[in-house]
Amino acid sequence: MGEFTMPSLGADMDEGTLVEWLVAPGDPLRKGDPVAVVETAKSTIEVECFESGAMGRLLVEPGATVPVGTPLALIEPAAGARREPKGRGKRQKHPVTPPAPAEPEPAPAPGPEPAGGDGEAAGTGPLIRRLAERRGVDLTALHGTGPAGRVTRADIERAATDTARPPRVRATPLARRRAAELGVDLSSVTGTGRDSVIRAEDVGGAAPGGAAAPAPPPPAAASVRPSRPPGEQAPGMRRAIARLMTRANRDIPHYYLSTTVDMAVSMDWLHEHNRRGPMAERLLPAALLLKAAALAAREVPALNGFWTDDRFTAGEGVHLGVAVSLRGGGLIAPVLHGADTLDLPALMGALKDLVTRARTGRLRGSEVSDATLTVTNLGDQGVETVFGVIHPPQVALVGFGRVADRPWAVDGLLGVRPVVTVTLSADHRATDGAVGARYLTAVDRLLQKPEEL
Repeated sequence: MGEFTMPSLGADMDEGTLVEWLVAPGDPLRKGDPVAVVETAKSTIEVECFESGAMGRLLVEPGATVPVGTPLALIEPAAGARREPKGRGKRQKHPVTPPAPAEPEPAPAPGPEPAGGDGEAAGTGPLIRRLAERRGVDLTALHGTGPAGRVTRADIERAATDTARPPRVRATPLARRRAAELGVDLSSVTGTGRDSVIRAEDVGGAAPGGAAAPAPPPPAAASVRPSRPPGEQAPGMRRAIARLMTRANRDIPHYYLSTTVDMAVSMDWLHEHNRRGPMAERLLPAALLLKAAALAAREVPALNGFWTDDRFTAGEGVHLGVAVSLRGGGLIAPVLHGADTLDLPALMGALKDLVTRARTGRLRGSEVSDATLTVTNLGDQGVETVFGVIHPPQVALVGFGRVADRPWAVDGLLGVRPVVTVTLSADHRATDGAVGARYLTAVDRLLQKPEEL
């Protein structure tokens, strides 16, 4: 039996608030399935399960705030995964004499035994058949629990009870509690969760007026403190960011480099691509910048990884953390996994999806962890140059400013060209200025051939 624990969703996360369970005890689990919604200081995130099995006992109630690593639930082996009793199933070394067949049971006195044709349950006597007929139970669909699969009276009673019981509506525990508070009939609610499971927000939408009432606080527990009030979310996020950035500035010896890149070729290519392509495949300059940053990281792997245990560990793949400003204030950096392998339309689509879900609190745990390099782009805010602070344990951060028209000399002739300032903040323990300069040179070279990105 395994444990599902409060995960660490970033270097700045010490605790999290369990907002909602997305599964109920007994539900089957596959590796990667979202099972709970967790609120951190920065965002609300769907957390996945990293082993298969079945959901066991829930140990923490929604609304509780617990430290990272606290067991939230038990995960049991999947049905049918029980071990065979010791010695069963082993091949015999010598043939054995089969036991003599047991004497057949004498036929009951009253009435002849009905013929056992197709569809009749094996090993059922007349009393069992009469009881099944009286209770409306189909014996051919019943699995007996008696010896040799024989159907017992208890099997009949259990099947009759199950038939009379209305089907259980699949809903999360928080959704059931919310439905009881609002007087909502769960059978009339359409679920939007995995396998159409009803979630708390579905109940809120089905309530009169479409507004969900606040959930009551969970019962007090010695190791659990109440969830923070909603009004404290932004200050909590600011405190988390402050702690992480203070640590980064204290522990990481930063060095900074910048270069200005001529974007004329890239912007001409981008305009032509958008003019010829369908609306759904139109690109923003951010797609070109992110792809160039990812490919340059593949060329200069010394900037793509982590500083842990006083040494550098290269990342397995290029996973870009993209800084996103949230509507309520603060930042979060969801991850574009394998950004160097995505073509531009796929990267653009993934970026839009991540930004939308980051701002609506619908990210998954795997989308806020394991970034190997972070990129911040403040061009849409009018900023021309940004020097960021490295997000530990990463060793670099890339900044892009606004693509702006500036006087620019080409082949000795002065003209006006679109240019962008690219900056690099890097960890001097892992690299030095020569490595950083090689990275920025690679970004510049890649942006001069946008058709190859």
